Amino acid sequence: MFKFRLENIDSFWEILGFIILVIIVTWLASRFIRYIFLKIITNKKRETNKTVLLFMRSSVKMVLGILAIFYIIYSVPILRKKAIYIISGAGVFVAVLGYVAQSALSNLVSGLFIVAFKPFRVGDYIKLDDRRLGIVEDITMRHTIIKNFENKRLIIPNSLISTESILNNSIEDSQILSFNDYILGMYADIDLVRKIITEEAAYLPNIIDKRTPQEIKANIPIINVRVVDLEKSVIHVRAYVWIEGPENEFTNKSILREAVLKRFIKEAVPLPIPLRKIQPEGV
Repeated sequence: MFKFRLENIDSFWEILGFIILVIIVTWLASRFIRYIFLKIITNKKRETNKTVLLFMRSSVKMVLGILAIFYIIYSVPILRKKAIYIISGAGVFVAVLGYVAQSALSNLVSGLFIVAFKPFRVGDYIKLDDRRLGIVEDITMRHTIIKNFENKRLIIPNSLISTESILNNSIEDSQILSFNDYILGMYADIDLVRKIITEEAAYLPNIIDKRTPQEIKANIPIINVRVVDLEKSVIHVRAYVWIEGPENEFTNKSILREAVLKRFIKEAVPLPIPLRKIQPEGV
């Protein structure tokens, strides 16, 4: 009867068969472990650290691959003997490899720091600038993936995003204070404007009532509307609206802006008229 022993692997076909077997087992183990991670992440009944689990899930394939390579070298006698000579003369190779792979290593280390120190997490709404903003969808060993509001994905290297100044709208509290600005004509009725904005804002979805019981009893409006600036021919008014979820701010602003404009036109609220100074001819 044929007995398969690692120390007897010396022919080309035996070595090739063993390598293929290890690759298949590693691939199956990777699929199984990633499936387990996915089940844990999608289990809504269990409280899990989604950021860490997703990062570990994306790391499984590489870690198992490295372990499989070392296992093959250690298990095959001829490769194990050759490895001693390869390692002893690999100084230059390692230096070249380190230089070539420094970007990948930088992304890996930055990814570990992001997961460990949590400047942002999977599911957070972050903003790097006016064009790079959205919901963090995944943090891999190389990249951070952000889904923007056009349902497109921004793929940003970890080494880059870890050095950026990031506005995180979700890290501590998902409630935000939204500033809604309006410009009025100088002779606009401020009380009427405040009434219109307050009434229309009350219909907004995801609005939060931050009033104290005393303020509710005193019938203070849920929305604060204040005059924030005066210029030569216009009045600047700002409505302060508390909203649940920073991702809802743009939609709420658009809804409120349209509703308020229609009411301003309907109730004849004076709007600013651009003034131009006409230079007389010959002057």
